[in-house]
Amino acid sequence: MKPKLIFLTAVTIIVFAGLLIIKNKNQSKTTVPAAQTKEPQVASSPTIVDISAVFAIYTKGTFRIFTASKYHNLSDDVFIESANPNVVHVKKEGTTWGDFFKTLPMKLSAECLTTGTGQTFCSGEGGSLKFYINGQKVENFLEREINQNDKALITYGSEGDFEIKKQLEKADSIL
Repeated sequence: MKPKLIFLTAVTIIVFAGLLIIKNKNQSKTTVPAAQTKEPQVASSPTIVDISAVFAIYTKGTFRIFTASKYHNLSDDVFIESANPNVVHVKKEGTTWGDFFKTLPMKLSAECLTTGTGQTFCSGEGGSLKFYINGQKVENFLEREINQNDKALITYGSEGDFEIKKQLEKADSIL
């Protein structure tokens, strides 16, 4: 009887050892080594800045004003105030001109401007929509980050160089 007991004990130990080996192999396949684990990413809060820039919008030679309260203080990150509604105040680093215009009750794309009163001006036969920053014509205006003392001009029409120069001078005189 003792040989059967010794045999059963030996078989039990071998089976138990085999199960432990299999379990350890399965765990090592699913466990990521500590060196490969990533720390949980904590969303960093945006850097607070204090940037001022100006913008002017002309449609067919008419200078647009933003004195109505519906345009003022619409975002904590980027806004205009009633005291000087052509001055853009930026409080969040990385804010683009597109971010700013999205806060206003109007629409602006690379091809069309829809004013707060619902008038639409799109590039085509009646004129073209053009964008300038600091006197230089730019194609990707809405993607540009707003920088300290930027002077932006959005103009729609068929103006020549002389009229554009006058509009740029107006933007320069605001800040």
